Amino acid sequence: MNAVGMTRALWRYRGFVSATVLREFQLRYRGSALGFVWNLIQPIGTVFIFTVVFAQVMQARLPGMNDVYGYGVYLCSGMFVWGMFAEIVQRGLNMFIDFGNMLKKSSFPRSSVPLIIVLSALLNFSITFGIFLVFLAIIGRLPGLLVFASLPVIAVFLLLAVGLAVLLGTLNVFLRDIGQAIVIALQFWFWLTPIVYPDKALPEFARGWLEFNPAAPLISAMHAIFIDARMPDWSSFGLPIACATAALLLAALTFRAYSGELVDEL
Repeated sequence: MNAVGMTRALWRYRGFVSATVLREFQLRYRGSALGFVWNLIQPIGTVFIFTVVFAQVMQARLPGMNDVYGYGVYLCSGMFVWGMFAEIVQRGLNMFIDFGNMLKKSSFPRSSVPLIIVLSALLNFSITFGIFLVFLAIIGRLPGLLVFASLPVIAVFLLLAVGLAVLLGTLNVFLRDIGQAIVIALQFWFWLTPIVYPDKALPEFARGWLEFNPAAPLISAMHAIFIDARMPDWSSFGLPIACATAALLLAALTFRAYSGELVDEL
């Protein structure tokens, strides 16, 4: 199926996709007394821990910054966008396996499965990131219209996540060891990216490796916006964009080549 045909199929099944995303959202807290409120409590708790516990109780500070909330904002601005990326990749690893029974019994397009995963992750991210922005406004740290500069950063991170999720999710159906290996690789990737520490804290020899890390410029861009209140260095986006494009192309080719065998393998 070509791109036009796939788009038409997804549009035809848009009701199914939106209903599935909504059902997944509702099932997260099904049977709980507070229900949807947990979707607000959890990100509020996360923001509180990062900004209050780390900043005040642990006295965590960024080098050269005396702002009591500085390190908490540093953590949140990088951690939340990484969380969206990691959720898409990790859920994408088993998305065709998890939807295996539905794929066998129903005739909806297989390409709708990645879309469901992505929309679910975006919904979770939107709630968390929205609460973060409200918190910044309360403490007087919201960088104004510069917030919109984060949208291209999030978009590149999203495209990279989608490419990896579809590529690895397709391959994982045929070789289940891939899923186990990628979970471990994501942990290393997280700690090799300046999310919880500034890149200046790394030894000189280790900083060179950041040039080969496509996530590093994206995280640095978020820090530039929310910590320094300045535009990101867009010239550093060459590697992330190239990696996202390559991942999407490989994902499209792999999915197209093996989509017909997915159901049989499941």
